Amino acid sequence: MITSMNDWNLMSLVILISLFALWKLELAATLLNIKSFPTRVPDELADLMDAAKLDRARDYLRVNSRFDILQATTSLAILLAFWALGGFNWLDLTARSWFDNPILIGLTFLTLLFLGQTLISLPFAIIDTFVIEQRFGFNRATPATFIMDRLKGLLLGAILGLPLLAGILWIFHNVPNAWLWAWILITTWQLLITYIAPSWIMPLYNKFTPMPEGELKTAIQQLGQRCGFPLDGVFMMDGSKRSTKANAFFTGFGKRKKIALYDTLIEKNDTPELLGILAHEIGHFRCGHIRQRLAVGILQMGVIFFLLGLATNPTGNFARHLHDAFGVTTISPHAGLVLFTLLLEPVSKALAILANAWSRKHEFEADAYAVTMTGTPTPLSAALKRLTTDHLSHPTPGKLRVILDYSHPPLLQRLRAIKSILTSSKLAP
Repeated sequence: MITSMNDWNLMSLVILISLFALWKLELAATLLNIKSFPTRVPDELADLMDAAKLDRARDYLRVNSRFDILQATTSLAILLAFWALGGFNWLDLTARSWFDNPILIGLTFLTLLFLGQTLISLPFAIIDTFVIEQRFGFNRATPATFIMDRLKGLLLGAILGLPLLAGILWIFHNVPNAWLWAWILITTWQLLITYIAPSWIMPLYNKFTPMPEGELKTAIQQLGQRCGFPLDGVFMMDGSKRSTKANAFFTGFGKRKKIALYDTLIEKNDTPELLGILAHEIGHFRCGHIRQRLAVGILQMGVIFFLLGLATNPTGNFARHLHDAFGVTTISPHAGLVLFTLLLEPVSKALAILANAWSRKHEFEADAYAVTMTGTPTPLSAALKRLTTDHLSHPTPGKLRVILDYSHPPLLQRLRAIKSILTSSKLAP
């Protein structure tokens, strides 16, 4: 139990200061984001948004911002209390009192931490879904759907996650150069999940219906021919089962690729707009974004596992200092995995900032591809504007919030970039 400053080492202070710094950074970004909300409807949105809807979007932002601050503060307070009361060591000793096998000890430690975190986040998820989203007319999930989604998540986590964790723990306990083999294992697992998810996992949550014959399907097939991309795997997804919000996404690879359009998206957009959205999703594939992100993710995971090897080396000074920072007596792969994750938070945030900047660049490129392949910027622009206004999204988000969290460029930047294609490319009259 950590009860005085004498129990803290330098690494403890570094981690503590980092956690507070990240919390204050998020708070500043949230407050600046509220301040940046426009007082009048931007000209680009005047055809879809009036003053009343702008006020509603401002109210939605403020409610969610206050809620995010409350959730972040609560989570940090619980973590610090658990840490200061020696919770990590207590949990490790509890798991060791139940089992002698190091793999079972590790799985118990990690499972109990996960379940604890799930219980803490559950009230916030309920409030978000059935209070905030309900208040603004977005929620369509029933309590039964909400409960089943979480039960399915826990079951899938047990079926898919526990064997993976057991394999990683076994490698770190028994294999030389464990970080390398653990990296290979999790990379193989990620590729397998990406392959099977469209056919086996995603249908557990939503119904995917092949696009029916008609004008839209014919237009989609013609678009696929122009893009050199097979579009037989285009599906409608029952997104309205949970929310009125609309979206489209691309997932999988090989013959198990899926492009899915939410039924709410089809309801709210005409055929040219849907083709613009679909061309944008195809653009990510044709521009190589999916392969690039996958490759970078794999390399990044390799670096993390190399560092994790240092954090779990029972004879290394780094591992000893890390475990001492959290009051954990015995160096172990399972404790090292969790403690290293907390130590890595500032680095993870910095990497996320770079990843988001890269992703925003990809979004601009996919927009340009969509405009080129459809021959006009108007449908994609109209679809993006409708998504923003219908979702009550922030039309002019603060720069710091964009840098920290936005994987997509702000709407007005995208609209201006799309408009510029008309005058800078062969689309110009």
